[in-house]
Amino acid sequence: MRSILLFFLLLLRTGVFCGTLPDNFFLQKLDNGLDVLVIEDNSVPLATIEITVRNGSFCEDPEYNGLSHLYEHMFFKANRDLPSQEAFMDKVIELGIVFNGTTSNERVNYFITLSNKKLEEGLRFMHSAIRYPLFLEEEMKKENAVVDAEFQRNESNPFFFLQDDMNRHLWGALYSRKNVIGNHDIILSATPEKMQVIKDKYYHPNNAILVVAGDVRHEDVFSRVQQIYGEWPHPGFDPMQRWPIPEFDPLPASQYFITVNENARTPIFMIAWHGPDTRNDIPATYAADVFSFIMQQKSSKLQQELVDKGLALQVDVSYQTCKYTGPIYVIMVPHPEKIKQAYAALMQQIDQWDSADYFTDQQLATAKTLLTIEDAYSKESTSDYVHTVTYWWASASIEYYTAYTNNLNKVTREDIQRYVRTYIKGKPHVTGLLLPATMAEELAITDLEKFLNP
Repeated sequence: MRSILLFFLLLLRTGVFCGTLPDNFFLQKLDNGLDVLVIEDNSVPLATIEITVRNGSFCEDPEYNGLSHLYEHMFFKANRDLPSQEAFMDKVIELGIVFNGTTSNERVNYFITLSNKKLEEGLRFMHSAIRYPLFLEEEMKKENAVVDAEFQRNESNPFFFLQDDMNRHLWGALYSRKNVIGNHDIILSATPEKMQVIKDKYYHPNNAILVVAGDVRHEDVFSRVQQIYGEWPHPGFDPMQRWPIPEFDPLPASQYFITVNENARTPIFMIAWHGPDTRNDIPATYAADVFSFIMQQKSSKLQQELVDKGLALQVDVSYQTCKYTGPIYVIMVPHPEKIKQAYAALMQQIDQWDSADYFTDQQLATAKTLLTIEDAYSKESTSDYVHTVTYWWASASIEYYTAYTNNLNKVTREDIQRYVRTYIKGKPHVTGLLLPATMAEELAITDLEKFLNP
């Protein structure tokens, strides 16, 4: 994923963005702190309206784990102006709205797409939902089960349990802050009162962005938004300052664990480190993206030594850009009969990652090209592109995203070496191994560290 280079200035009160944005981007901040971004694209006569809030698992202690996601579902329920689910859905049909929402570590976003001729109605529709949800008890009981069923679907995948065990080891006491899906008991017992607590803490204009994208004119959008959203009161505090996100303590030492699952059919390794974040080490986040894309190339030493030599079916390196400690992952599917050999070969490769000749100039250039293509592809559909932009607003900034291609092209071999030495090589990490139940019984591993490092 990606990171940020800040070189911008936002006026504190109503004003315009003073940095560099694409020609079709128009950004303002209302007096109440609401960021308003218009992305003009007249290719089709549609408008997408998205509201994103800095909320998600990073705001959740164990007693609220999973409730940011439940809140996302309740957004599309009864509110003051549409006081029942039937009335809400009737309005959806009347306006021809397509709607959805997502929840992740550091944001919750809600979005609709409709005819650009219905822009005014769409803005009011979202205004009612964001400001005046009713959290009806009867609707909550139904939605608790719906959200928990989504949880259960995730559990049908054995990889879910490997990831969950990894999160518990990697984040320790702050596990809930990285566990988006939550906790069954917390979800099933959630009440309207808990939804109101979340709303009172985080659903304020100075903790949100409204994006309108599509066949619209920015002057018209800003005028309508000011009229409709200008009265949304500033709470008088910054939610991120009043309820600060706790810092993740560095891993004190490397850890090892085994996950056994009866539905697993093949062993899978997951190795993770605490990586950089967009508050403390922006250059390293760019280097992380480029390095990950070098490692995925078939010509890379990593792929040649593990996949081409038959030790592993697959090996991937990735990094998730976050505002609060982005994780670095290596996921490897070893040959079932060569688990130890594959792990040893992987460790040998990691030990060389900061070598001056570990990758070629061509591989470095190709990685940057692949990232640039991926970025261009993300812009193909404006209604989807909005989600990309708001992701970066929440986890970095809009300017991070708009400057991304230019900045990743500045990444050097030395930048990547610094990234590897600072966050990976010789650093505490967590190693997990997912095993099918039959293989776990056959191998009878009691200590994964000793098994891998006899």
